Amino acid sequence: MPKRALIEHRPWLFAAIVGAIAYFFLRSGDIDELPIILLKGSGVAFLAIYALARCGLFDARLLALVMAFSSLGDMAIELSFVWGGAAFALSHLTAITLYLRNRREQTTGSQKGAAFALLLITPMVSWLLTRDVAVTVYATTLGAMAATAWLSKFSRYRVGLGAILFIVSDWLIFFNIGAENASSVTSLLIWPLYFSGQFLIATGVIQTLRRELPETS
Repeated sequence: MPKRALIEHRPWLFAAIVGAIAYFFLRSGDIDELPIILLKGSGVAFLAIYALARCGLFDARLLALVMAFSSLGDMAIELSFVWGGAAFALSHLTAITLYLRNRREQTTGSQKGAAFALLLITPMVSWLLTRDVAVTVYATTLGAMAATAWLSKFSRYRVGLGAILFIVSDWLIFFNIGAENASSVTSLLIWPLYFSGQFLIATGVIQTLRRELPETS
């Protein structure tokens, strides 16, 4: 979609992209900490508003809540890793509820196997990277979110891929926690992977809801 059309027809998506890009480039600048924290939360917060604006169904409101909890986590984690992780865990639990409400009618054995692998490998790798029980418990909710997303009726090329990008971004965070010398490359990749994942999830869910229920268009 051309930039002008994006601004006119999907203003909240445009605002989300602008907020995410602005945070990425300004986070290391000479700007007061509070404005940067608020800017960080704005990207996914605008995705929550997008969900509410584009569809009035209950599942869209659930998606908005998923994004709202994630936005809170984006900001809280700058002050407390524990409270930020708790907000993200709430986001994942809400997303699991959304995906279970929208299970795919038929799934193949390979699809179920992929979902089981996401559920099992996500906390396992997180444990190997950090050796931290709390992180592993959190990662279990993350893996369950990705697994249920994979088995939902939503597009795997958007929502499923978005959930996997979310996992990879968190693994990079955990890698930096466990590493003696954090890599600047991995640090640079965390935010783009995370926001891209959230963007794919939000647009993928709304696209399916609107396509299957045209009366909400």
